[in-house]
Amino acid sequence: MTKTRVVVVDDSALVRSLLTEIINRQKDMQCVGAAADPLVAREMIRELNPDVITLDIEMPRMDGLDFLARLMRLRPMPVVMVSTLTERGAEATLRALELGAIDFVAKPKIGVTDGLQLLAADITAKIRVAATAKVHKTHEAVAGHAAAGTPARAAAPVSAIGRLSTEKIIFIGASTGGTEATKELLMGLPADAPAVMITQHMPPGFTRNYATRLDGLCRISVKEASDGERVLPGHAYIAPGGLHLSVERSGANYIARVSDGEPVNRHKPSVEVLFLSAARVVGPNALGVMLTGMGADGARAMKVLRDAGSFNLVQDEASCVVFGMPKEAIAAGAAHEVLPLSAIAPRLIERLRSTAGTSTNRL
Repeated sequence: MTKTRVVVVDDSALVRSLLTEIINRQKDMQCVGAAADPLVAREMIRELNPDVITLDIEMPRMDGLDFLARLMRLRPMPVVMVSTLTERGAEATLRALELGAIDFVAKPKIGVTDGLQLLAADITAKIRVAATAKVHKTHEAVAGHAAAGTPARAAAPVSAIGRLSTEKIIFIGASTGGTEATKELLMGLPADAPAVMITQHMPPGFTRNYATRLDGLCRISVKEASDGERVLPGHAYIAPGGLHLSVERSGANYIARVSDGEPVNRHKPSVEVLFLSAARVVGPNALGVMLTGMGADGARAMKVLRDAGSFNLVQDEASCVVFGMPKEAIAAGAAHEVLPLSAIAPRLIERLRSTAGTSTNRL
C-alpha cells in the first residue's frame, strides 16, 4: 500500500507530537516530517516532497497565511489548516481557504491535552480527502497575500433578473471546497435574486464569520440563519455550524428553521435535512444546487427534490475540489444539468428570467 506522506507544520511541540502520533497510527499515511516554523518547513517540503501538509496559522518567523500564499503560488499542494476556535482564528481560517487550503480542523483549547486525540478521526479523514483533492491556483494566491479580511476582488457587474416571484428559493449544498465555490456562486447573483438557503459543512464558531465575509462581497445580503426568521428575496441564509437548517411555511411566508438534533449522514448541518424540507415545502419553486464536497450527503434528498418539481444544477468534476457529493447526486438521477462552477450562477439567472413571474402555490 502506498502511504500518504504528510508534513506537519506547527510551533507547538505538543501538537506536532500528537499529530505525528495520530498520523503514524493510520495504515495508509505516514508523517515524514514535523517543522516548528514555515522556514524549516520550506526546506522539508523541498527535500521530502510530501502529499499533504498540515499547517498552523499563528507561528514565529513567518505567518502561516503568508507561507500558504507563497506555497500556493510557487508549489501548489494540498494543505489542511489547523485553526484555533477564536474569532481571530476563524477569520484567518477563512482567509486560508481563499488562498487555496483544502480544509481545516479546529485546534483544541490550550490545556486540553487529549483534544487532538479526540479529533483524530476528523484530522485523518481530512488528510485523506486532501490527498485526493484537486488543488487549484486561486486568484488570491496568484495575486499575492493581501491583509487578512481584505477581499482580493469584488463581484463583477450582473444585471437584474427583473420581475420575479417571491415563491422561488435557491438551495445550495456543499462540503470540502465549498466555502470558495459558494462564494463564487453568490457573487454572481444580482441584488434581486430570490432567497438562497445554504448548508455548508462547517463546525460551530466559523459560519458567522463566513457569512460576514460573504455579505461584504456579494450584492445580496448574507447572514447566518436564525431560527424562525422570514426567508426573504435578496438574502442568503447559511446553516449555523453544528445545527441543521430547513425551510418551513407559515401562512404566505417561508421561515428558516434552525434545530439541534442527531447528525444525518454523519453531518450536522446536513444537506439532506435542507433538501428534504425544500422538497416538502417549496417543491417546483425550488432551484437546487450541489457543489463540491466529500461523501454523499444530500444526494438522495436532491433526487426527492427533483421529483417534487425543482430545477437542479450540479457542479462538474473538473471544477470541483472533491467530486464526491456532486458525483453521488448525478448517480442518484438528481441533476438536470452538470456545469462548471463558473456557469452555475449565469444558468440560475437564465432559468429565473425564463420563469419570471411564475410560481406554483403550494399552500
